[in-house]
Amino acid sequence: MHTDAIESTESTGTRVAWKAFKEAFPVTLPILAGFWFVAFAYGIYMHAEGFSFWYPFLMAACIFGGSLEFVTVAMLLSPFAPFQALMVALMIQARHFFYGIAMLEKYGHMGWKKPFLIFMMCDETFALNYAGSIPRSVDRGWYMLWISVLNYLYWVSGALLGGLLGNVIPWNIKGIGFVMTTMFVVIFLEQLMKEKQHITAVIGAISAVLCRILFGADNFLLPTMFLILLLLTLGRKKIERGLE
Repeated sequence: MHTDAIESTESTGTRVAWKAFKEAFPVTLPILAGFWFVAFAYGIYMHAEGFSFWYPFLMAACIFGGSLEFVTVAMLLSPFAPFQALMVALMIQARHFFYGIAMLEKYGHMGWKKPFLIFMMCDETFALNYAGSIPRSVDRGWYMLWISVLNYLYWVSGALLGGLLGNVIPWNIKGIGFVMTTMFVVIFLEQLMKEKQHITAVIGAISAVLCRILFGADNFLLPTMFLILLLLTLGRKKIERGLE
């Protein structure tokens, strides 16, 4: 009887995880297209700089930060400067601080899934997990974990393939970063169409334009995220009432 109960519990857990996977996978397909394209170019770029395919693969798996990984190539080719490398990494990835604050409530009670969700956080995963519409019949923890795992695998596998095929496919990667910009625009428009009230979208758009004017193109990202976080926090109750 005890064995039957364990098998029944495992079977139920498998069904719950599988159901969440079937809901999460279609949502990540736009990320798959963008990640494979950019990560593949990253692998080719590292190969062109003289690195073995292990480098883009391991860096993608351990760092998992697209812009930082591209910058790391230059740092690896420069004189040893650990403090400078640390400061560059902190500045480039500082936006994850705001992601973490925004996801405290959503990730707060995820148990064993929480460390994996934190490690595999990236811009696209944050956008999908924070603003995604999860069906009531689907386990939220498994859904967000699958979103995170799938996006992670897309990036790592793309970097590995690019590193392996870098000597076979000559490719000009100039302007490749625009792919990710267009993908974020698509995610934004999709979320905009789902909302009955466009309060959060308006806050985000106005904050971005204002900070772009005040701080310039190279420095507006962090002030924008801070301003959005501040406005959403201060107006949380009113926004939640407006979204009901």
